Amino acid sequence: MEISSQSPERTRCIGEVLGQALTPGDVVVLAGELGAGKTTFTQGLAQGMGIEDPVTSPTFVVAREMPIGTSGVGLVHVDAYRISSNRISSLHEWDDLDLDLESVATVIEWGERVVAALPADHLDVRISGEGDARILSIQSHGPRSARLLAAVEQST
Repeated sequence: MEISSQSPERTRCIGEVLGQALTPGDVVVLAGELGAGKTTFTQGLAQGMGIEDPVTSPTFVVAREMPIGTSGVGLVHVDAYRISSNRISSLHEWDDLDLDLESVATVIEWGERVVAALPADHLDVRISGEGDARILSIQSHGPRSARLLAAVEQST
């Protein structure tokens, strides 16, 4: 599925729709160049979960556990940019984070670096574009992520 966004606000809104559908164990993998809008999308996702704390990229801390919002679902926001691009090293670094992906929803910026360590059933969101215009290419990889994709399709 592809969705066009002409502004950061629209990108946040698309994230918000997805955030409303997230349940514990859901994994969303974000991909895109620096400045593509991955954190903007995550801000909307957190808003959809009822999380009021500000969302900033956890680039230097790698993973940040957000407070539980009104949805009752926890969110872990990961930025894998600083994780090695070497597949073997990246898997070791990912394991060192010791994240419990089953009890929270997880969103991973630069997730292509650690995709081999993730559940097979996850949602991929690739953000591309120039200026404020973006294309969000969303693909599900299993029944759990297909439910998330359907929620986005119904609302856009």
